[in-house]
Amino acid sequence: MTNVTVLGLGNLGQALAATLLTAGHPTTVWNRSPEKAAGLAGRGAVPAASAAGAVATADLVVVALLDYPTVHDVLEPLAGALSGRTVVNLTSGTPEQARTLAAWAERNGVRYLDGAVMAVPQTVGTPEAFLFYSGSAQAYEEHRDLLALLGEPRHLGEDPGLALLQDIALLSGMYGMFAGHFQAVALGWTAGLSAVEVTAQLVRWLTALLPALPHFAAEMDSRDYTTETSNLAINATGLGNILAATERQGVPAGLLAPLQELFLRQLDAGHAAASLSRAVEELRAGA
Repeated sequence: MTNVTVLGLGNLGQALAATLLTAGHPTTVWNRSPEKAAGLAGRGAVPAASAAGAVATADLVVVALLDYPTVHDVLEPLAGALSGRTVVNLTSGTPEQARTLAAWAERNGVRYLDGAVMAVPQTVGTPEAFLFYSGSAQAYEEHRDLLALLGEPRHLGEDPGLALLQDIALLSGMYGMFAGHFQAVALGWTAGLSAVEVTAQLVRWLTALLPALPHFAAEMDSRDYTTETSNLAINATGLGNILAATERQGVPAGLLAPLQELFLRQLDAGHAAASLSRAVEELRAGA
């Protein structure tokens, strides 16, 4: 069993600590608002009065705080105590923030892993959860079995910013889906349809479309956009109709208009017969 400390007891921190306790790992917890430790103490966790006290006996320190400035505020005074230990930081942030914190950890002899939790707190520790890690490969291999308790783990590489970069990529797709959902519901309302009615059909439609994504991905990686089906010209016409109809219904079309701009730039460049997926070339870094 590994002595684990969890710093931060918001919804995610609570779920992480509970999962570790269920697996039998001695778990110390700390939070700036100490009352949040009460429920976990009833399950066997050891509440610490200070962050310094929390890490004193830890083999592994798991961090789940509000943001990276808070992580710096909590960890930097503990540099000496953390030297020789492993820190796994599961706080949301940016790749550059992860790299900055990793550099601080290296300067202070702390083995560092940055992570991204691809799960809602309620599913931590279940087969639905998966987590990305980046940073010290040695630390990852040493604690891999324990990390697997939280959700399926995957180490992306030594660059500590990679986990958060992958997190941002997946969340970008999520927010794009939300934008489409909001647009669909707003249009449905203009025809007297409830959000529940529209959403039921939208889920059915999107589920049917999901197999197209791996096909598009293969085109994007190969950069071979040859198609005999849904080309850019067809989609630009269709999306143009959607935008016009949306505005006629009195609904703002701003959520979808940027996608049409990508289509039109590709048409202007002579790619009307190419696959719809070629629009991604407008977003390729350095293009």
